[in-house]
Amino acid sequence: MVDSTHVTPAQFPLPEEDDPSRRDVIMIAAGGFAAVGLGLGLWPLLDMMNPDQSALSMATTEVDLAPVAEGQAITVMWRGKPIFIRHRTKKEIEEAQTVPLDDLPDPLARNANLPEDAPATDENRAGKNREPWLVMIGICTHLGCIPKGQAIGDPKGDYDGWFCPCHGSQYDSAGRVRKGPAPQNMAIPPYAFLSDTKVEIG
Repeated sequence: MVDSTHVTPAQFPLPEEDDPSRRDVIMIAAGGFAAVGLGLGLWPLLDMMNPDQSALSMATTEVDLAPVAEGQAITVMWRGKPIFIRHRTKKEIEEAQTVPLDDLPDPLARNANLPEDAPATDENRAGKNREPWLVMIGICTHLGCIPKGQAIGDPKGDYDGWFCPCHGSQYDSAGRVRKGPAPQNMAIPPYAFLSDTKVEIG
């Protein structure tokens, strides 16, 4: 009688060890598939973070100034920021031009169209050869509030400019800080006049 419980190695051979080169190929392929899958999974998130067409179209803004009479001001939006444009009166220009630089808390022009160290003269704050026009970002440099002074009847502070009611910062008719906790003059954005009555911001 044959003992059925006795099995020889020849009948059931042990499995051979995996071929190292084959294992490497499998690991590389698996890693490649994982990387592709991760990339496909992240693409919608990365694409969502790109600015949409409406945001790209706001990279520059053209403004028609023809309807803005002397003494009036308008506010337009550029890249989500309010831009104050004021058609200054002769009185406002003279007031700004006669201020000694030593009286200014912030001596820098803060004008994106000029070198960073340009002094805060009225000429460096207003439009070049277009002194009646002041174009600036209408955000208080203290805590980011929107100062009053654009609308008729708004308080303009002691310097015929802008007044921030949040903490009392006051700016003159060139947008330079004169009183209060604001540390800097309101910033001048990059802009250029395309004609006597049209300005491009950005």
